[in-house]
Amino acid sequence: MGLFLIPQLICAQENELKAEESSEVFLEEYTDEFQEKFFEALKQKGIENYDRAANLLLECKRLDPNNSVIDHELSKAYLASKQFVLAQQYGISALNARPDNFWVLNTLMEIVQRQGATIDMVKDEIPYNDPKLRENLALIYYGRQNYDNALKILNGMKVSPFSKQLTSKINDSIKAKEVVENEGDTLVLKIEKENPIKNHESIIEDFLAKSDFKSAASVSEEAMESFPTQPYFYYTHGLALNKARKYKEAIAILESGLDYLLDDLELANKMYKELVDANNALGNSSKANMYLSKIKSGS
Repeated sequence: MGLFLIPQLICAQENELKAEESSEVFLEEYTDEFQEKFFEALKQKGIENYDRAANLLLECKRLDPNNSVIDHELSKAYLASKQFVLAQQYGISALNARPDNFWVLNTLMEIVQRQGATIDMVKDEIPYNDPKLRENLALIYYGRQNYDNALKILNGMKVSPFSKQLTSKINDSIKAKEVVENEGDTLVLKIEKENPIKNHESIIEDFLAKSDFKSAASVSEEAMESFPTQPYFYYTHGLALNKARKYKEAIAILESGLDYLLDDLELANKMYKELVDANNALGNSSKANMYLSKIKSGS
């Protein structure tokens, strides 16, 4: 269930994106044991070893029981392994800790939808009337082209620049949704279909162009969750981590993404270059030279 958000609306919600936990956001204050387990959990999640990832995250939670970032990561790991009861438990806990966080709500929405339900299923267990949560909820419905529910949320909110802008965009989308063309004697109904992968790429490229590497890392991480076999998102997440000088994390993500490379020489070279830079920064000259040797001409 990819999130179909246009760059302009994402930028309008920049505070939410900046609050999202990329792996580099909060770890500097934690112990080596915590960091080691957390990054290994991300690596295991990246290679779809979700049970191992969840166990490592539970060890992190033992070290810091009140960390809502860990709750969110656990909800995603359990969602990926289809353990919906546990996913929902940790998703609710994470959202109660951070009701204004866009991505935490998005994860919980996906959890309940995968169970054939709606957010109403957990309405009484979360701060449903929080104004920022409701803004985010309207955005998520809009992104998933559920325009009726998005409008219901907006109609129940106070009028604001946000509600006016999103209502206008929803109405424009509804008008553009169906186009009837006359081809000879036949009427052909054309449905405008969003391309979620391209939309994510556009959002990430916009952040990278602005050197907003924190937001680029955040959106890339979510894109990897939705499209785990797309190497481009591993590349952009690794690039953003490198820019933040989080070299160990960058290497883990980039090496995971190499498994999904096919015949894209240009992307392969970009990933190898980031691995060269990260390993050089850590003083791993032998690994840096290994990846340097893999860069091929022609890109």
